[in-house]
Amino acid sequence: MKDVFKLVPYVIIVVFLEACTNGNYHRQPSNGFSYLDSTQLYQWKTLVDQKLEFSSAYHIPSGDVSGSIGRSVDIRPPQQILEFIQGAHYEHNSDGLTVLIPCEEKSECLWQTIKSMVTDNRIPIRTLSIDGIETDWLSWISEDDDEVIESRYSIVPVVDRGRAGFLIDMVEWKSNGQTRDINGNTRDRYTTKMTNMITERYDSNLRKKVRMLAQQLVSDIPIDFGKDYSGFPVILALSPYHVFWEKFPSILAHLGFIVKDRNQSQGTLDVKYEVTDYVAERGIGGKPLQLYRKNYKFILGDLGNRTSINLIDSTGKPVNEEILLNLSQVLAAVVDNMKDN
Repeated sequence: MKDVFKLVPYVIIVVFLEACTNGNYHRQPSNGFSYLDSTQLYQWKTLVDQKLEFSSAYHIPSGDVSGSIGRSVDIRPPQQILEFIQGAHYEHNSDGLTVLIPCEEKSECLWQTIKSMVTDNRIPIRTLSIDGIETDWLSWISEDDDEVIESRYSIVPVVDRGRAGFLIDMVEWKSNGQTRDINGNTRDRYTTKMTNMITERYDSNLRKKVRMLAQQLVSDIPIDFGKDYSGFPVILALSPYHVFWEKFPSILAHLGFIVKDRNQSQGTLDVKYEVTDYVAERGIGGKPLQLYRKNYKFILGDLGNRTSINLIDSTGKPVNEEILLNLSQVLAAVVDNMKDN
């Protein structure tokens, strides 16, 4: 009898793990279907000469509404757009997913990325013309799908209000080899997956190019101090944003900053400051950094051929002008010191 009781917990664990490995466990609701048994709406009956008053807050629109119900509802959160491209604008609408970039040079690089993926067979195609691309079948397999999804897309270049990019839309899809009607949820999810694949490749190519350029320009990154367009103090690195972004963490390491997290598209670096004698020992910048907190955030801005640098403390407030000026002097000295070494 004791052996039987010992066995029960293991059986429960096995059943639970089996359920977790099933794709339906991730995407289907398991209960709460009582709404399916709701009474149908009927016409309100009134008494003779009765005056009715209704609140618009409880108005239920009439008409047929399409969509999944019961266990066919996909409860997974929407597929998130990964914002690999700084300054890019993403928009879902009835035409598909549009990616727009305010810089013509970047948008041309993005379209060249798509063409290179075609050349490398990362994107199989049916047609390719100056007006755009229609892909062949791409397969998507993930842990939260219990089926093999295949889809085809149209990708066309677009220009809108001075910005350029591309519009991507699903034109056909299959589930386990069977062609299905396109629905909004599936369309959005796998169009986003396709977009992320393209922008991730663009980001990877750009990083390789920037790393090579950073190695060439590391010996010449002048650091200056000035005012931004609003008259606020700011440190300026006379180097393109993507080049300086790659080099900045190594510069910060010399000053005792440990980068905890960074987001290139937002231009932020969360850092921890460890008090160091590095500056004082080498006489860099004239005097040690006047920083008395442990956690700070650097904010970098893309100014074309320059990069702005701001620093805010753990309370979310910018450091004062004196501290920022001192930091600019130390940064300039560190860059010169790295150049000499």
